[in-house]
Parts: sequence; C-alpha cells; structure tokens
Amino acid sequence: MNNSIAGQGEVLIISSSESFLANSLVSKLEGSGLTAVLSHGNIKEIDRHRSTTELIILFLNEDMEEMTETLVYLKDMAGDLDIKMILIGDEDEHKQAARVIPETLVLEWFKRPLSMDDLIKGVLKYMEDNTGENRRKTVLIVDDDITYMRTIYEWLKDSYHVGMASSGVQAITYLARNKADLILLDYEMPIANGPQVLEMLNSDSETDKIPVMFLTGHGDTQSVLSVVSLCPVDYLLKTIDKPSLLKKLDDFFKKH
Repeated sequence: MNNSIAGQGEVLIISSSESFLANSLVSKLEGSGLTAVLSHGNIKEIDRHRSTTELIILFLNEDMEEMTETLVYLKDMAGDLDIKMILIGDEDEHKQAARVIPETLVLEWFKRPLSMDDLIKGVLKYMEDNTGENRRKTVLIVDDDITYMRTIYEWLKDSYHVGMASSGVQAITYLARNKADLILLDYEMPIANGPQVLEMLNSDSETDKIPVMFLTGHGDTQSVLSVVSLCPVDYLLKTIDKPSLLKKLDDFFKKH
C-alpha cells in the first residue's frame, strides 16, 4: 500500500447492526494504511465524518425500509461531495437500495457471500485513483447572477466537481459542510459583496486557506487595481470564454 494514501480521507463503513464482516473490514483497511470508520447508521454520527469521508461502504440488510432516512442522507452526501458508494447485500436488498441511491453514485455492488479480497482491492484502487493529488478538484462558484453561474457550471462540470452559491451566506454554509479547492467569487453582489465575503473567509481558520479568484465585469484599470489590491490568487473578467477559463483553472491547479 502506498503510504501517500494514508491521511487522505476516511472510508466510512455503514452497518446498522453489529457485524463481524464490517469490523473485519475496518481492521483490514486500516492494516492497508487507510483510515476506516464504522457507523451504525445514525445520521448525526455520519454527519461528523462528512468532511473527511472519501468513500462510503454500506452493508445492506432486510430492514432497508427502516433505513430510508439514512439512505437519503447518504445519497445527498455522496452527491454533494462527489464520492462513491459500495453496496454489500443480496439482490432484493440491492433493488430496495436502488430506489433511493442512483447507480451513478454506486462504485460497485458486492453480493453475499462477500469476497473480502476483491472488496479490499476495489477500495484500494478507488482510493489510489480518487484521493490526495488524484482527487477531482472542487470549484465553488459564488455569484448572484444565477444564469451566469449556471453557464460556468456547465463549462466546468465535466472537469471539476462544482458547487454553487448565490450569496456570501450560502457560500459560508456550503463550506461548513463541503470541501472546496478554489472559489470563483463575484466581486459585485448585493448585501455582502465579494470583498466582504473574502474578509469573512479569511477570518475563519476553516476557510482562510482556500484560494479565491474574483469574477468581475469591469476591465478598466481602476476596477482591476481595486480587485488586485485584495490579494486574490487571480481575477477573471466575466467575458472570458470556456476554453480560456478551463485553461486558467488547469494552469492554476498544476502550479498548486
């Protein structure tokens, strides 16, 4: 196991009841250098690991209907964080889970009896390919112009995991529960403008290291100087086209 994977996030294992297999899986993954956490499906408990989870492994059981609320939470969590789930269970249990969890979020489905070696190999490969430096970067767009924000979302979604917030408050709320590797921040917004939002981000130890690029509709010298004086990592004119934006972000992440 490559030690570089260790510390890059957790494998969250969900089993609603005490399970020898689940406990054995935790031990084997930790023996391979990963951090594995076992939860019995309590949403508050799961939420505590939200910001550090890179992969979810769910042991299905006959009482899937009683786990509907947890399944919905896990579905939303996986979608928000752009991570995958591994499901373990028989065909009927899988069909029940599929009513809530779309196949796009499922990395693999393992039938019982479980091949532990195959499962471990799948987990290690996924963590090797999708965590640390190999993790797909998350870009948060903050702009009160919903149409423009959705345009940028469409441009970036195939290359990055993209979050959206239409105000500074929404951005802070998003960052309290999700990761971001870069923020594209509108310079001019009502209530709290770009500089004020940047000040809020810089005043919080959880967000002060996230790089920010300002989005501005003004390219005159005075406007550009005002933006640059706030020390963002860069600024982008809103007239930028898709190829130029993708190149700008690609160059930024290569340097960082």
